[in-house]
Amino acid sequence: MGNVVSVVSFSKDVLPLFRPTDIEQMNVYGVLLNKYEWLSKPSNARIVYAYLSGQRTPRMPLGGPYWSDEQVNLFLQWMNGGYQR
Repeated sequence: MGNVVSVVSFSKDVLPLFRPTDIEQMNVYGVLLNKYEWLSKPSNARIVYAYLSGQRTPRMPLGGPYWSDEQVNLFLQWMNGGYQR
């Protein structure tokens, strides 16, 4: 059997990973985690990914708890899959 590749979407998979407090905290900085139009811009998504993965600090979400490797990888899959809505 072949591998089943599921499409990772913003509304179904990515948005639910952000807690309301994460969205509120980051809105202050102009980081619109709950807005597809903002987060689907590759430059914005790459920066958010860098903070989620710990490549940049302070790590997101601010103050933790930090995302699991699986959650970070899901965000990366969304990016690599073409930022599906």
